[in-house]
Amino acid sequence: MAERFLAALTARRFLTALGLAAMLAALPVDGFAQDQPNPNQPNSSKRKLPEAPAKLPKVPTDRAKGLDFLFGALKAAPDEDSAKAVEARIWAIWLQTSSDTAALLMLRAKAAMEGQQPELAIKLLDAVIKLRPDYVEAWNRRATLYYLRNDYTRSLADIQQVLVREPRHFAALAGLGMIMQDLGDDKRALEAFRKALAINPHLEKVPELVKQLTEKVEGRDI
Repeated sequence: MAERFLAALTARRFLTALGLAAMLAALPVDGFAQDQPNPNQPNSSKRKLPEAPAKLPKVPTDRAKGLDFLFGALKAAPDEDSAKAVEARIWAIWLQTSSDTAALLMLRAKAAMEGQQPELAIKLLDAVIKLRPDYVEAWNRRATLYYLRNDYTRSLADIQQVLVREPRHFAALAGLGMIMQDLGDDKRALEAFRKALAINPHLEKVPELVKQLTEKVEGRDI
């Protein structure tokens, strides 16, 4: 089950996100956009979002059963190595597409991202999404690019599309948490990080973020 967490109330003044548990308060778009670095340049100082490993295993063709089994295995993984192996298989399923054209465009988008050509990468991902609007990973990668450009409005919109299609997408939830934290909404950031960890308890650095935000939002235990 997926909750819609983003609805634009006006083009310039407010961004309202329907959060993981409740409605997000309206955020002034103009208020944070003015303080961001040049949006045409990727921000290399950003915290790195979770992403697919370079080498992915082959996966079975039964996508739904495969994902259900793997998410169960991910929660039960006894150690980091086991968790990483399961996580790689989940990424492999997410990256699968029956369209050769979409697969080729994704490869070109990946090359453009690695070649520091974000504009080209976004255009290629636009084409993938137009061709295959249900292809989760195209939305997720474009959300990442918008995040790196500090375009939080578009990044949140793409994260919404990811979670509508795959509510267990721990990387998108972690990205949502980072955006909410950047915007100063620690409560919603904590909610997003907790949900990501509930799905994938082995996410790097997220447990520490949850600990820090818990103390900040809810206070220390007495």
